[in-house]
Amino acid sequence: MSTSRSALRFLPRAASAAARRPCIVHPNALPQQAPPARRVSRVTVSLSKQVDKPRWYSSSSGSSKVYDYEAVQELIKSPSVDRVLIDVREPAEYDDGFIPTAINIPVKSAPDAIFMDPEEFEDKFGFQKPSPAHELVFYCKAGVRSSSAAQLARQSGYEKVGEYRGSWMDWVQRGGQTSKP
Repeated sequence: MSTSRSALRFLPRAASAAARRPCIVHPNALPQQAPPARRVSRVTVSLSKQVDKPRWYSSSSGSSKVYDYEAVQELIKSPSVDRVLIDVREPAEYDDGFIPTAINIPVKSAPDAIFMDPEEFEDKFGFQKPSPAHELVFYCKAGVRSSSAAQLARQSGYEKVGEYRGSWMDWVQRGGQTSKP
């Protein structure tokens, strides 16, 4: 049987000379190197085709009405008892300034607020919970939290849900009127 030098393994030093003799190890017992990487052909994907399927987090009950800066301006110039503007930022952000007529229901620290019964809601926030007959228009700082709040409202049974996706940053950048508590 012929073995190469690389197949020989030596035992660590031991007390007896017999234990220090070379040991023959079969080459298949040695650790194998990883096979060479296979070349993967390039795949081109076209992003121009839009898919009409809802995303996994989308609500199946509908989508929100999208408000822009001008629509929110009209909303605060002529408020309606059937439409509620809701700031979903945290109370500290709300205290720094908010869009006039907006109420604060923070979605991050109180995501269950819209699911509360009316008495519990009023105890926690100090004002009446909007009824499902009202249209709720949500805004936050940049539009992310307002989308989450709109989805929660739809899940809670509100059918008239809107979002000001430009939110606070757009409002301030365009010179919109602000209020403080």
